[in-house]
Amino acid sequence: MKIVYSDKHKLHNPELELSPGFFEPYHETPDRARFIYEAVRERGVGPFVEPSAFSMDAFLRVHDRGYLKFLETGWDEWQKTGFEKDVFAYAFNVQHPGSPVPETIGGKVGYYTADGCVPLTRTSWEAIRVSAFTALTGHKFMAEGDSAVFALCRPPGHHATSSVAAGYCFINNAALAAQAFIDSGAKRVAVLDVDYHHGNGTQDIFYNRNDVLFVSLHADPAFDYPYYRGYAAEKGAGQGEGFTVNYPLPLKTAYDTYGEALADAIETIRHKGAEALVVSLGVDAYKEDPISRFLLESEDFLRLGSAIGALGVPTLFVMEGGYAVEQVGVNVANALAGFLDSFRR
Repeated sequence: MKIVYSDKHKLHNPELELSPGFFEPYHETPDRARFIYEAVRERGVGPFVEPSAFSMDAFLRVHDRGYLKFLETGWDEWQKTGFEKDVFAYAFNVQHPGSPVPETIGGKVGYYTADGCVPLTRTSWEAIRVSAFTALTGHKFMAEGDSAVFALCRPPGHHATSSVAAGYCFINNAALAAQAFIDSGAKRVAVLDVDYHHGNGTQDIFYNRNDVLFVSLHADPAFDYPYYRGYAAEKGAGQGEGFTVNYPLPLKTAYDTYGEALADAIETIRHKGAEALVVSLGVDAYKEDPISRFLLESEDFLRLGSAIGALGVPTLFVMEGGYAVEQVGVNVANALAGFLDSFRR
C-alpha cells in the first residue's frame, strides 16, 4: 500500500481556534501527521511517495471558484486591510444564504467559513492545496492499477462543502478523490466516513447524485458537532435519494454497537455495487480523544480496518480527524494493518 505524504502540511499551523465560550490552542496540529507518519513507517505499511501537482481544474470539479480564490488570497487581503494575526471571521452568513459575496475581506471570511476552527495563516493555502494533491495522487496511483492507497492528508476535508470551510477543513479531499474516480470511468463510487464527526461537507456535495454513495458512522448530531447534518432521515434528494445513509450513534458508543453499524454500512456499500471506495479515515472515535465522546480502543481500529478490507473493493484511505495526538498514529496504523490483513484483490 503506497502512502502519499508531504511535509508541506506543516505550513498550516494556526495559533488558536474558537471553542464554546473561549479561544484555545489549535487541536489540528502538525504533530498529528508526524505521529501518523512515524507509526505507519514503523509498522512497514508501505512506501512513502510525494504527491504530484494538479491544476485548479481538478478542484473546480468539486469547489466553487470564488471560494478557492478566497482560500488562496484571503491572507494577503486580510493583511492589506490592516487586520493582524490569523484570518478569523467575526460575522457569519447564516441569516441570508444566497446573498452576494461581500467586497471586503471581513465579509468574505464570514461568507466562506462556518465556524471558528478554520483560521488562515500566511502559508495555509500551500498546505491546503498540497493536502488536496495528496488525495488526487492517491487516486492517480489507483487509476494506474494500485488496489489500495493511503493519502495522509492534512488539513482534513470532510466538513468542507463546495463553498464553505468548517471544522478544520478547507478543500474536501475525499470528495475530490471520489469525483476523480467518476471522471476516470467509474460508474459508482462509495465514500465511507468513519470519523467521529459527521462528514457534512461530503454529504452536501453528493446529496443529489446517484453515482456517489455516501455512508457515515458518527456521533448523533443532536449532541455533537456538526449539529445540523447527519440525521438518519437524511437519505439524499432527487436522483440521489437513497444514496446517503447515516448512522448517528449515541455518545459513549463502544465497538460492540459501532461494529454492528459498520457491518450494516459495509453491506449497504456491497449492495449498491461500488466499483471503488474512498474511506474518510478519522480515528477520533478513540476513547481518549479530547474533542470526541466514543469509547473505541486502539485494538478496535484493527477490527474496523479488517471489516473494510473484507469488502474487497479497491480502496483509497483519506486522512480526516483524530486528536489524541500521541495515539493517533497507532490507531491509523492499526486500521491500515487490519485492512491489509483481510483485503484480497
